[in-house]
Amino acid sequence: MKTAYDVQLFLKQFGCYVYFGDRQLELEFMMDELKEMYHSSLIDKEKWVLSMSILQNELTKIQRK
Repeated sequence: MKTAYDVQLFLKQFGCYVYFGDRQLELEFMMDELKEMYHSSLIDKEKWVLSMSILQNELTKIQRK
């Protein structure tokens, strides 16, 4: 995974489709979903850390605008 879109496709594998029309809201929702998936042991720590890092970087870019 390298982009937020890759994370979105990863979530899609679990039946989590994300499109709200507000990118910041989408990123925050994806972060919440990933946290729940990690705590439920659906994904391992490596995937969780990588995904959260990608989303946090994207969220930071949006907030700087």
